[in-house]
Amino acid sequence: MSETVTYRVKHTSTVSYAAEIAQARFNLRLRPYRWPGQVILDDSLTVDPTPALMTEADGPYLVNTTRLQFTQPLHELTVTSRFHVAITQPPPPQSPLTISQLREQAVLSRDLTVRSPAPYLFASRIAQLDPDIADWAAPMLQPDCNILDAAYALNHAVHEKIKYVSGSSNSRTSPADAFRAGRGVCQDQSHVMIAALRSHAIPAAYVSGYLNTLPPPGEEKLVGADAMHAWVAVWCGEGTGWVAFDPTNDRLADTDHVTIGMGRDFADVSPIDGVFIGNTIQKLKYAVDVRRVDEDETEEAGAQAPAPS
Repeated sequence: MSETVTYRVKHTSTVSYAAEIAQARFNLRLRPYRWPGQVILDDSLTVDPTPALMTEADGPYLVNTTRLQFTQPLHELTVTSRFHVAITQPPPPQSPLTISQLREQAVLSRDLTVRSPAPYLFASRIAQLDPDIADWAAPMLQPDCNILDAAYALNHAVHEKIKYVSGSSNSRTSPADAFRAGRGVCQDQSHVMIAALRSHAIPAAYVSGYLNTLPPPGEEKLVGADAMHAWVAVWCGEGTGWVAFDPTNDRLADTDHVTIGMGRDFADVSPIDGVFIGNTIQKLKYAVDVRRVDEDETEEAGAQAPAPS
């Protein structure tokens, strides 16, 4: 029987301005989207101060978008997303297709849903194609290779090529820049893998979410010390669908991965963006807490246990 893990997630984002702004509009992408094997048990989104208008929208990609409009002066905005989600370990992916066969299926696909491979075949705002990345990936993406074998090989190669270095890039770093530097964060590793796959006509998507992390041995997990994570979904044919790979950790996404949304690149699933009227400096800070529910129960039980005599 497949393992099911339940998480409690809290993500608080605070946007502040050095001087009061007149008006603002924001897009929030913090509510989890339905993903195979992931069941959303409950979710809520609180906004302080209350906006003049707050609407919910789907898509066009696999992402829930909440739009806020402020018509009154604003100095600081705090958004808190809370939800419980149950994730079941998926069976090992299987696909009989070669890359050549997959390309043909992707081009001929008539799927018009948000899970269609079509939008993920081409360059996007951040995930621009690069000849150096394409040439580097070519030996791993030969037409007669099995698509899953090739994706595993590329996932490992990106993990080795782009070393994870915290703070070494920003949200505007291109795949080409990260590739040439040989370092980056999860966002950069994902963008490089996406650019490599799309350069060879293989549909690839950017997945945003959270990763269950463990504290150093002998230390307690700090509240709010987690962060958002990024990984890659590869379309492996009509019978298999999307398979999620984590190049940062050189593995498939599993019950440690909580999915928020999927788009062409980071710009489609950015947790918060928008525009404002004013001339001032904007600062963003966040606190993320991802907890397994059984861990919470264990901690509570330990706190309530009687002291040894």
